[in-house]
Amino acid sequence: MGGRVTGAAGALAEELPGWVTLVRAPNPGPMTLDGTNTWVLRAAPDAPAVVVDPGPADETHLAAIAAHGPVGLVLITHGHPDHTEGAPRLRELLGGVPVLAADPAHTAGGPPLADDTRLDGALGIRLLRTPGHTADSVCLLVEHAGERVVLTGDTILGRGTTVVAHPDGHLGDYLSSLALLATYRGVPALPGHGPALADCGAAAEFYLAHRRARLDQVRAAVAAGATTAPEVVAVVYADVDRSLWWAAEWSVRAQLEHLGVEQP
Repeated sequence: MGGRVTGAAGALAEELPGWVTLVRAPNPGPMTLDGTNTWVLRAAPDAPAVVVDPGPADETHLAAIAAHGPVGLVLITHGHPDHTEGAPRLRELLGGVPVLAADPAHTAGGPPLADDTRLDGALGIRLLRTPGHTADSVCLLVEHAGERVVLTGDTILGRGTTVVAHPDGHLGDYLSSLALLATYRGVPALPGHGPALADCGAAAEFYLAHRRARLDQVRAAVAAGATTAPEVVAVVYADVDRSLWWAAEWSVRAQLEHLGVEQP
């Protein structure tokens, strides 16, 4: 969700590496921006591809992904339905390839993602544990042919800022994850929604500054007498469409927990 920040968190990537293809799902909306980004990575024309985030259970979208076969592996950045709902059907279309996620509930045909999980060696995929948006959120550092990218899921979006989905999400974890991503300066970020960004590290630093500013606003709202998450939302997110206040309340509850403010 964008909050007051609706533009990109940094410069847009001018072009993607030749081994990266975007297949965007037709599920645009306030929470999904232009739609869920499904990324297809292939080390060589005849090599099996790696698909990241199958997206929703939309037959046209899943067929478009399958058309990029052969596919050897499907990876999931986190368990929200707009990233995972299509995974079982896509696995059928692809002949039962493994679908791996940090959460066993979204894993099939192999072990859940862990620090020592063996991924596609041709692409040099490294798992980055980045909880915060959700407890199971991961990012993927991928290196091939002298180029690197970070697939950020919903931890960093191509436009606007993301929701810390309390209680599953945790603001302290999220800030730590952003600090980790800030070390990848100059590496393009391929997000779960919105356009690709030129610099993952710069985007993470922008997000960190935004979160700290938002925490200051929440502190001020509490000091002025706001006692519940809805009351804080009404002050801090006053310029956000009310139809999105339910999502803002997730983040506010995470912020209040981070600040040690007891909530009813």
